[in-house]
Amino acid sequence: MIREMVTNDIQEFPLLFAKQGWQKSADIFQRYYHEQENNQRKILVALDNHSLIGYVTLVPIATAGPFKGRYPEIKDFNILEKYQGLGYGRALLAAAETQIAKISDVATIGVGLHSGYGTAQRLYVRSGYVPDGSGVWYRDHVLGQNQECFNDDDLVLYLSKALRENTDRSYFKPRGVNM
Repeated sequence: MIREMVTNDIQEFPLLFAKQGWQKSADIFQRYYHEQENNQRKILVALDNHSLIGYVTLVPIATAGPFKGRYPEIKDFNILEKYQGLGYGRALLAAAETQIAKISDVATIGVGLHSGYGTAQRLYVRSGYVPDGSGVWYRDHVLGQNQECFNDDDLVLYLSKALRENTDRSYFKPRGVNM
């Protein structure tokens, strides 16, 4: 089952993620819930037999990266590790795309490049997302050739997907990048 976030999720998610060693504070979920209440963000929650297994947030306009100010973005997508690889991520991603399709022909997402994001990287590619062509971003800036960085959560590749067959494909060319 997939539903919108409710207030009980604010305290439950941090406990569930802490059990697997991920730090997610209740403050983050409180902020997300407040933004959902103010129509600034939508949070979709996946459940299995009434147990929380993951969530994804959607913002109507990307606030960073090559799609900033242009298209909706899927942000902060997490499935508890014991549920990964069982189809829950695909279902939650499909639900997110259904929501985005109400306002846009294009969905965007950024994914980290270290091995902790391997499952997500594979999911996005298998689901039809393609890199935008601007290269790797680090701390919200294009990382130039031979520039140094850390392979942390701020090292990101941005992807996009056409949600309808007749979508203008020119969106694949990011602003300011010669291709």
